[in-house]
Amino acid sequence: MIFSLILGYFLLTQPSTTTTDHLIITKDGQTVTIINREEFTFPQTGLPLINTSKYRSFLDKLDNQISIAPENASLDTNGMIIPERTGSRIHRQAFTEQFYSYFFSLQKAKMEIPILKVYPPVDSELLSDIRSMRIGRYVTSFNPQNKKRSNNIQLATKAINNHVVFPGETFSFNKVVGKRTVAKGYLRAPVIVRGEFSEDIGGGICQVSSTLYNAIDNAGLKVTERFSHSRKVPYIPPGRDATVSWYGPDFEFKNNYNQPILIRSRTLGHLLIIKIYSSENINYLPRKVPYLPY
Repeated sequence: MIFSLILGYFLLTQPSTTTTDHLIITKDGQTVTIINREEFTFPQTGLPLINTSKYRSFLDKLDNQISIAPENASLDTNGMIIPERTGSRIHRQAFTEQFYSYFFSLQKAKMEIPILKVYPPVDSELLSDIRSMRIGRYVTSFNPQNKKRSNNIQLATKAINNHVVFPGETFSFNKVVGKRTVAKGYLRAPVIVRGEFSEDIGGGICQVSSTLYNAIDNAGLKVTERFSHSRKVPYIPPGRDATVSWYGPDFEFKNNYNQPILIRSRTLGHLLIIKIYSSENINYLPRKVPYLPY
């Protein structure tokens, strides 16, 4: 701020042949936006001082508009690797340096947005390594004739499929699956609330979190948060369920191993199948988990 004040005062006292006061911001040669110096000044001071709060807000919005999120490598239904996709974002330091140069030049200008590549945490090489050994598995059964409940199960199953949890990282079911809403395709289906059956958006997804819990427990991973339903559920042995709610209980576990782990989940007919994979270099201690007789 002191530097801006001194430099601004110096420039203000110099002769100027100021032309149209605007900055054209482009990406790949195409105009993204046009801004004026006055939008980022303190008009009451009469000095060309940058309002850093307005500038940061502008840069954040521009970054959200321009940025492309990276995509992790994943496995398709046949187990083939879908390669990762590199993302991009604004090089904020380079952009700021160019912006300051424009601001204090008192001239119109054009500026190409400097871009940084953003690489996804899971690339094809890593995925190829951690899909090599199955360390945990669990299967439950559901009624595919119950269309609404089956729909919710399939959506939540898809949300956790291909998710990678790195060593020391904690997995949150609610965070990964997200809020269950109509806009996301979730439907009203039976749920248990305070020991009573009711209906709510996303009913049925507790079977996904419960199946995941048992697969994780089978793999010997550290469960950090789990709650059981207030009454017995038919798809899993007593005490082996993991209820979840957006505004309530969550299911969480921590990867306490030396290698990343990969969650593979799918439905096949009336079965919900969740498998846990990792590298052959993993040091793990599996546990036995009970099954219902199907």
